[in-house]
Amino acid sequence: MLLLISPINTQEAREAIAGGADIIDVKNPKEGSLGANFPWVIKNIREITPKDMQVSATLGDVPYKPGTVSLAAAGAVVSGADYIKVGLYGTKNYSEALEVMENVVKAVHEFNDDATIVASGYADAHRVGAVDPLEIPRVAADSGADLAMVDTAVKDGKTLFDFMDEEKISQFTTEIHDYGLKSALAGSVTKEQLPLLAELGCDVAGIRGAACIGGDRNSGHIHHEAVASLKQMVQGL
Repeated sequence: MLLLISPINTQEAREAIAGGADIIDVKNPKEGSLGANFPWVIKNIREITPKDMQVSATLGDVPYKPGTVSLAAAGAVVSGADYIKVGLYGTKNYSEALEVMENVVKAVHEFNDDATIVASGYADAHRVGAVDPLEIPRVAADSGADLAMVDTAVKDGKTLFDFMDEEKISQFTTEIHDYGLKSALAGSVTKEQLPLLAELGCDVAGIRGAACIGGDRNSGHIHHEAVASLKQMVQGL
């Protein structure tokens, strides 16, 4: 299982790198769960990140606007992101989510065939009217994406497990593996939950709050010691 840590700036990125994160995931919590950061921030973080360490960029909690989202995807890949992550927030069903993701895949492949494209749904999709998270594996596979993810849309202290039980999470990871793709799990995940994520078939664990001082994703800041502790646990699984 890989450890994905989500910094918001170069200072936090340096802490995540020093702590041994596998993937540096550039995001902007001010704009939502998978809020998009600025192109120059992605570019700067890619420049300070070792070449053998991958950089991810979130495109935001995106609307059902395939053209807008595909243009954002192109901007992220041109800025140096190796992973392009799309939060399917404004898509209400499979067909809308598929249309968005197909255009993202096409846009990204115009610039980099090796980039990893992530379709992300939300465990609490019912709270925001988004597509059912259990549709995301099929969306990822049918669109040509590489990885299916589930996160939480509303950051109010509730975790992934408050909205999806172990059976549903296992169903999610099993289905995406049956398609020959990878799975990612996030959503205010705690350090103590990492062994369970691994047991349920998670390939990439997404963390921000647990990597921050005080455990707060918004008011805290990522610290290398917290990241190193998470990495040590992941390596032992």
